[in-house]
Amino acid sequence: METLFLARHALAGSNQDGLASCSIPGLGLTHEGVDQAERLRSTLASEAIELGIASELRRTQETLELALAGRELPRIVVPELDEIRFGSFDGGLLSDYRAWAAREPPNVSAPGGGESRAEAAARFARGLRSVLERPEPNVLLVGHALCLRYFLDGAQSLVPAPLMTPVEHAVPYRLTAEEARAAAALLEDWSQAPTFRPLVV
Repeated sequence: METLFLARHALAGSNQDGLASCSIPGLGLTHEGVDQAERLRSTLASEAIELGIASELRRTQETLELALAGRELPRIVVPELDEIRFGSFDGGLLSDYRAWAAREPPNVSAPGGGESRAEAAARFARGLRSVLERPEPNVLLVGHALCLRYFLDGAQSLVPAPLMTPVEHAVPYRLTAEEARAAAALLEDWSQAPTFRPLVV
């Protein structure tokens, strides 16, 4: 891989009402989400892309299919890029999860069998490493907000904060292979001894 295009999935039934949703496969895209994914296709129309990657959730796979419609190229699923496991917050309001996340350290798992931010960071890094090993030069990865924010911030040498800046639906970002490797290495190191960076208000 040489160039990685990152995009958050388009709006889906699983999260249109401000819900936290990690259950597989989850709901597909809303009508608004379909429009967003089609705009993503237009935005990327002039870009050379040889591989599409999604998580196990329908909202990423449907976004990817619409974004790559008309292109004959392989699509694969990388489970390590799935949404963070919300535990007992799954299906509830995302604002409730974020309130919990704002006061808990990164190595504490969400109640009810959820995942800690440190565990998620390590998993995301494994997924990113597998993407970096792909032979295709230009890759489109459609993923989830937390995962993509960790990659984008990590590429700028920023470790996670207790609350992360949102990532817009179906808007593309570009990382070089060097930037993606830097993000993977940062997340791997951080997950071993996690300390949040200060939350800027």
